[in-house]
Amino acid sequence: MEKTPRVIVEPPDSRGLRAVSVGGTAVGSAWSPSGLRKVLRQLGYPENIDLEDRRVIVWREAGSGIWPDRTWRRRTVTALMMAGLILSTALLTIVGEPDAMGALTFAQRMTGFLFILSGAVQGLAALATLDHEGKRQFKYSGALVLVGTLIALITQSIFLFTWLQEREPTLYLPVYLLVFTWSLWALWRLFHEQVWRVIPHPKRFATGVALSGLLAATNFAYSAVYQPTSAPFYVTLTAKFGTPHTDPTRPFIHVPLTFQVENTGKVPAYILVDKYLVYGRSAEYSQDDTGLRDWKKALENEYDAELHVTESGSKTISAGQFAGPGYWLHPGEGHVKEKVIQIPRSVRYDLLEASLAVVTMRMDRGKIDLLQLQQAHPAWQRREGRFYCTRCGDMVIHEGKVRHNNNIINVTRKPRYITVLWYGTREEFNYAYAISSYKFDSRKNPDREELRREIAREEDRYGVESRSTSTRVSVAELMASL
Repeated sequence: MEKTPRVIVEPPDSRGLRAVSVGGTAVGSAWSPSGLRKVLRQLGYPENIDLEDRRVIVWREAGSGIWPDRTWRRRTVTALMMAGLILSTALLTIVGEPDAMGALTFAQRMTGFLFILSGAVQGLAALATLDHEGKRQFKYSGALVLVGTLIALITQSIFLFTWLQEREPTLYLPVYLLVFTWSLWALWRLFHEQVWRVIPHPKRFATGVALSGLLAATNFAYSAVYQPTSAPFYVTLTAKFGTPHTDPTRPFIHVPLTFQVENTGKVPAYILVDKYLVYGRSAEYSQDDTGLRDWKKALENEYDAELHVTESGSKTISAGQFAGPGYWLHPGEGHVKEKVIQIPRSVRYDLLEASLAVVTMRMDRGKIDLLQLQQAHPAWQRREGRFYCTRCGDMVIHEGKVRHNNNIINVTRKPRYITVLWYGTREEFNYAYAISSYKFDSRKNPDREELRREIAREEDRYGVESRSTSTRVSVAELMASL
């Protein structure tokens, strides 16, 4: 009977790894003779032990010269498996972090946290790859790698599905195309190895993964589409003339005017652009009640047709911005602007009319870079660079980047910009606005028809709405109240 149990070296497995045991107890494994010597040194055997000594080592089925492991191939596969999981981890963290930390709604934050959590699981799977592609000392390392790979397939499928809706070039497109392709290759390897066999309840595991993927897709749809659509969004505008007063030293009348914008909905709102106008109206009266005959002309020129008025004209008295691009209102919050309109006592206006127009955007759909948007760029100044425009006339340009509140949209689309154009003459004051992928540059001429279609899509996507109100007061009534 031998006093010292001999070392048993088992035949190579499918990957070329040979298990090592002593006295029926597994003590390690080796890819090569040098690896075997390392195991033996840990057991107290001399470093220069003779591997051919049959009194010490027993080679089962394959001799000491059979080491089928291809080191370079194994290490390459390990590196590829880890690289795919790490790349997917980075992408999910980049996508999830802005939503988890800064999204406006709970559902959007949950979507962000789900992506960060999925990335963390993939990070653990990347570490488990070292064991699974190595000596497999941890029983469930292969199952963990499988979970990480399935997460990659599900999330990259969501990215690709979202990208296919618009098919716009983006810097992230090569990344999730690469990770999607990698996930198919990795799943093929893992299924070929049948790694699920070590999972206690593989059917329950598969059901859990499928439900998790369904939950992620449903939560994305809810936070990106349903919730920002179902929440009420309404902004109320009011304009009101006050009691006039005479100037004690000059022949003027001071007419107070109050504008108010109030968020009466359930969603915070950005004010993209706004304007107010005050103008006086003069009318020519008909002696024979023929005013309605000119109804076609009235409609063409966008004024009212009246029985006793044959013609009316208006002249702008005051114009300006109410709050300016980038102002925002929380639900229940309002903003008031008070003005005093000065008109001569001898004025020949019949009516004073004030109008207020506001364009708003839902804050639960997007976030605007307000520092950029609030900066004014006069188009007539050469130092403004791409905003300088010789053919634009007197125009002031505002531009700011818009980020969708679901970051999946941001990584599957080109960047979006809100552009506001103020233009005017001595007789007119107006604005134009657009949300699109076009970054303003007076030196370029975009396809106007394509740009028009894109603007319509983006207004709907970001919940852009226009509101206006107006009020009139009789000048005769004002004079009588003095």
